[in-house]
This record gives sequence, structure tokens and C-alpha cells, in this order.
Amino acid sequence: MIEKILLAVAGRGLCEEMFNMLTEIPVMQKASVTVLHVVTPQVTAEAMSAKLEEGGKILADAVKSLRVDPEKITPRLKQGDPKDVVLQVAQEEQADLIIMGSRGLKRIESILENSVSQYVFQLSSRPMLLVKDEIYVKRVNRIMVAMDKSDSAKQSLDIALSLLRDIKGSQLYLVRVNPDKQKPSGEVIDNPELDPVLASAATEAKKQGVAYRCINSTGEAGREICRLADEMSVDLLILGSPERRPSIAKALPDLDRLLGTSLSDYVRVYANCPVLLSRTPG
Repeated sequence: MIEKILLAVAGRGLCEEMFNMLTEIPVMQKASVTVLHVVTPQVTAEAMSAKLEEGGKILADAVKSLRVDPEKITPRLKQGDPKDVVLQVAQEEQADLIIMGSRGLKRIESILENSVSQYVFQLSSRPMLLVKDEIYVKRVNRIMVAMDKSDSAKQSLDIALSLLRDIKGSQLYLVRVNPDKQKPSGEVIDNPELDPVLASAATEAKKQGVAYRCINSTGEAGREICRLADEMSVDLLILGSPERRPSIAKALPDLDRLLGTSLSDYVRVYANCPVLLSRTPG
């Protein structure tokens, strides 16, 4: 259950739009929200004063744009490094979900350009909803969940079902991609519900009265998930991202991005819809 949301705003308005779309969902209407804007330190006191004034306006405009009971909103204007402050506030508020903007930078670019969303995703154990700058935010009615045998995929399914079960005419897409090199990429396998992972997910959807479709496809997982999300015109893509880094690597948030590929990293860059990344300890 998502009861506490941290909404990190930067003045572009997309995260606020995404939040408003979520609050149209019955189960989300009870959630409270902390609206956070972070002002980075400046060289002079005059520059800092100007930045704080600008930040206060961004925060006030964001709060004003939210279609929710004002008593459920906690505005917070903070100074510091945005990466660290978002993590700190998420911990203080015990947020069930972090909503952030994302420039959709590729792996090395995000490291070199000091991406806030990339850093927060690496170090936070909380689900994150990333809204890329260039996407069109829509009312949430069609959700795709990338399924596998992981606990984080099960958590993704739970989130999707909690959002969709009270939406009339909603549709859930349960997708599993098998990297079968003997078959052409994008080939949809017959009788997808014979796949035990999809069959289990379908059973849960039936129990909660959510309309669903199972898709068992082949190919490189990241590309295929993004292709199917486009083809199905989904409004939200939910993907599990288990924490696999050893404790020593937690102090080096970009280490695993330099050493290998990541499905969640690929999808957050290339998906043409908001992406919710659920997290569970590995």
C-alpha cells in the first residue's frame, strides 16, 4: 500500500502531472505527499538568497498545482546536494514511493553529468517512479509489469494490482521475455499462460478482478519490454529491480553501472512512458 509519497520537484511540472494522475486512482486518494525542492549551495550570500527565493516559488507553484487535500501536503524547501537531500528526506518521511523527474541519460552520461535520479535509484531501497522530460503523462489505465521469478517482480505485480483493481475498464499486461537465441526477437510464444511465472501472476489478477493479458516473448529483455510498452500504449511500466550490490559497493553508487549492464537502467532510458522501479533486497 502506498500511503506516503515523496514528490521531488524541479520546476518542470511533469512530476506534478504524474502525481495528479495517480491521485485519480481510488487507492491513491488516501496518500499523503511531501513536496520537496532542493536548492544547491551558491558561492555568495546574495546568490543563495536569490536561489532560495526562486526555489520557494517553484515549491509554491508545485503545491498549488496538486489536486489533493492541502492537509495531506507537506512542502519542504531544503538546501544541499539534491542527491543526498532526496535520500535523506525519503528516509525521514518513510516514503513508500519517490516520484522524480529524469532526463533519460544513458549510463555513462548519467554518471558524468551527476544525475540525481540515477544516484538516488542506486542508493535507495524504496520504489521510484521516474518521469522523463520528453514523455506525455496520461491517466493511468493500462499498466505493464515485467515478470520473472524475482521477489521484486512479485512486488511490482502487487503494486499494479493495487492500482488497477478499482479502475473501471483497466488493463494489466503481464510480460515475460525469454532470451531464446534460437528464436527471432519479438516472437510471441503460443499459450503464454502455460509459463508458470505468468500463470501465477494471472491467478492473482483473476482473484482481484483485474482484466489482464499474458505475453511471453523472446529477445533482449530491455529492448523487448520497451517495444511491447509502445505497442500496447501503456500508461505506466512497472519493473522490479532487486538490490544485488555487496555492502562495500553501496558507497560507490556508480560502480555496478560501470561494470555491467542493467535491465532497469536500459528501460528507464528508452521506455516512452513513466517507469516505476520497485526495489527489494537481493
